[in-house]
Amino acid sequence: MSRFEILEHTADMGFRVRGANEEELFANAAAALAAVVMDTSRAQGLERHEIASEGEGVEERLVHWLNEVLWLMDGRGVAPARFDPGVVWGETRDGAKHPPRLVVKAVTFHQLRVWQDAEGWGAEVFLDV
Repeated sequence: MSRFEILEHTADMGFRVRGANEEELFANAAAALAAVVMDTSRAQGLERHEIASEGEGVEERLVHWLNEVLWLMDGRGVAPARFDPGVVWGETRDGAKHPPRLVVKAVTFHQLRVWQDAEGWGAEVFLDV
């Protein structure tokens, strides 16, 4: 199974993601967001970028984490290659090597779902595009 699945929505875009644990869920959600924003298939994990994920519960932490990843891509010009808890590995974004796909303004709480079941963790996340 793919690490994520794009969800159809009339006005926004979203994705569904799974992980064996909370850390893997966050990493796979960040990979899904990055894949929506740009082609990361050629990105290399040359630089380490630490980011925080604070919040009252897993939903709030996930949205904050993803918005920090978005800021790293757009504000700092990073093309992410992989994600570890609190760390994004990537390189300087190059339009030719990492062509843009879609402009994402923010990760939202709108229709956000996070759950834990026998298979691990799951989330549905929608983006303001």
